[in-house]
Parts: sequence; C-alpha cells; structure tokens
Amino acid sequence: MKLFKELRESTKGKLVHDKKYGKYKAQIYQDGAKFHAYLDGDRLDTLRNLEDAQKSIETMVKAL
Repeated sequence: MKLFKELRESTKGKLVHDKKYGKYKAQIYQDGAKFHAYLDGDRLDTLRNLEDAQKSIETMVKAL
C-alpha cells in the first residue's frame, strides 16, 4: 500500500528545474503543457512556460 506522501509526489509531474535561491529551494515540474512552480515545497503557481515559472520564483524570493 502506498503512503500519502508517495501519492502526493507522484502527481507533481516531471522535474525540469531544481535550484537554490539563497536559503530557499525552488523546483519546477512539467505536467503536460503546464509548469508548476514550488518554493520550499509549497506550490506557488501554474504557468504556461518555463521562463515565466522561473521569473515568478525569482520575484517571490526577492519579496521574501
């Protein structure tokens, strides 16, 4: 039987970007034609392309 954590991680999609911005860990997953941006494990937004996802993460890090 799968654990809840395993089920949750299996729905994220394919990891396409993984980087640390200062003390924050940022990840971007691709699910079909959409890109999901995560910062410290929290989902920020769903965007249309990788560049927009990277810009939104950088903007959020600057705000923090």
